[in-house]
Amino acid sequence: MKKLFRIKGNESMLGGVMAGMAEYFGIDVTLVRVLAVGAFFTPVPVVFMYLILWAIMPVKQETFATLAQ
Repeated sequence: MKKLFRIKGNESMLGGVMAGMAEYFGIDVTLVRVLAVGAFFTPVPVVFMYLILWAIMPVKQETFATLAQ
């Protein structure tokens, strides 16, 4: 079963939320970021949703196997 995690590291910019969502859905992180920026200009308060996800999503723990690659 897939789990949604924030990913802190080289691919993350702020909190790793978009990198985690991209990994979960199996799409490019750039596409997720572009969609998030586009959603910023909609009436929906995307900034609040991002901050809530940042607060509740656990950080993905890097294992030695993934660090060695």
